[in-house]
Amino acid sequence: MYNAFAGTSIVLTSRQLMKRAGISRATLNNYIQSGILPKPVVKKAEPGAGRAPRIGHFPDFSLEIIDRVAELKKRGIKMADVVSMIDHDQEKAKGPTPDKSRMDRRKSEGTAKIIPGDGLQLTLDQVTGPAYLVNGNFEVEWANQEAREEILGTSGGISGEITERNLFSLCLRSGPVRHADGAEDLLKFHLGIAKRRLSKSVLLSTDVDLSDPEVDILARLYDESEPAEPGMVLHAQINLAPRGEKDRWFDVYASFFREGVFFAFSPMDADHDSLMALLARRDIVIRDLLKRRKPYLTPLAVVVADIQNSVKICADLPPEEYFELINQVWGAMEPKLRNYYATYGKHVGDGMVYYFFPQPDSNYVLNALRCAHEMKAVMEDISAEWKKRKNWTNDLMLNIGLVEGREWFGTYQTPTHIEFTVLGDTINMAGRLSDFAREGSVWVTKNMLGQLTEKERQTMVFGIRRQDREGGDILVPNTYSRISNLVDLDNPKYEKFRDIAVLPVAEVVNVELKD
Repeated sequence: MYNAFAGTSIVLTSRQLMKRAGISRATLNNYIQSGILPKPVVKKAEPGAGRAPRIGHFPDFSLEIIDRVAELKKRGIKMADVVSMIDHDQEKAKGPTPDKSRMDRRKSEGTAKIIPGDGLQLTLDQVTGPAYLVNGNFEVEWANQEAREEILGTSGGISGEITERNLFSLCLRSGPVRHADGAEDLLKFHLGIAKRRLSKSVLLSTDVDLSDPEVDILARLYDESEPAEPGMVLHAQINLAPRGEKDRWFDVYASFFREGVFFAFSPMDADHDSLMALLARRDIVIRDLLKRRKPYLTPLAVVVADIQNSVKICADLPPEEYFELINQVWGAMEPKLRNYYATYGKHVGDGMVYYFFPQPDSNYVLNALRCAHEMKAVMEDISAEWKKRKNWTNDLMLNIGLVEGREWFGTYQTPTHIEFTVLGDTINMAGRLSDFAREGSVWVTKNMLGQLTEKERQTMVFGIRRQDREGGDILVPNTYSRISNLVDLDNPKYEKFRDIAVLPVAEVVNVELKD
């Protein structure tokens, strides 16, 4: 195996390197994984060096490499190109180069790629240490048996209610880890990551059943933890042995995905190459996690959007142009949906279904309403573009229905992909309300608007349109109506709305968007 330190004096510990270079632990780990820096030589810690029994050591040229990276980044060069340029510098100088014997560590915008056939085939089933996935609220969405037994204290089974799976509550109230020597270190590692989006007030209100001493511990550790710099993988060393017993040190890795944060534990004396290779295969990891995640009961808002007169539009356009139009609509909506933390759901035809779940730093109901308003505006722009392009009179309109509820959320697995779905009346009502909406309007249930604060409701214009004395439409603001009072259900045209006949609803005309 190639030794990156051959002929080099190893003079800097990881702590010394971070201090002198002015970088965080997350940045150091990312530089190692990308191949910018060589893997450290791990040695037994000297007396007084801290709690960890082993510390990584780096060659002195590492400081020069970090300075070079900082220089290139200041010039606006992308990280993927920085990696290539550093490699080129090292090859040109014929100096020490990063260890590439096990995997190609070059990144493309933060995603590492594994060389096919490298022999590293570790899967989630083979991860022997505790491992779990948490969402943005730090609620456990999946955990292996080791995590349930050694960290969470839920070996008998985890609750189907997502709001009862808060990681910090489980660790403080029932998890065996609360007796570990490194319990506070582990909690602070998680809290440093949570600080990116989870405020102290939100954190302390996640579980009303926490005792006052437990709340005090969580508040103190939150204040003591340093906000973690987002990276591909973060790392900590934690002693999971009960206080007073023989040490059991673990390397703990945190890997970030759009769906949440994945934590994996590995004994410090184990070979971590296979685990790091697995974490680098981000698409495979998240797909496996989603396959294994059990359905759970959760509050959510559902947005269903359908293109009005899509059958006529399909008939008016050549097939290739119709597909171009639909792809343009979906593509234009994607940034808006991502901005409001939407999750894609399965929908037949050319319509859309998206789910909005509770978020630590925003109101998911307001997210859904704002997103729907932006989707409507995007569709108006697309309509104007196609009118000019085709010289036609068709108005492209997106009819949107929004409903809030509490339902089971899970996945369906097909041979090629995973589909997210919600079971219950919420999705059905949102679909019906989308059918009810016409002329590109947005309709929402009274119950959903009732989830907003008075201040939040003041940021939008909603109500019911009525006819004035001259027969024109006027909006009566801040009012609702049952579906049965808005259409004649005896008319066969509206018979399909009988199942939501008594549902109080309102049309949302305008929503003030966030800054």
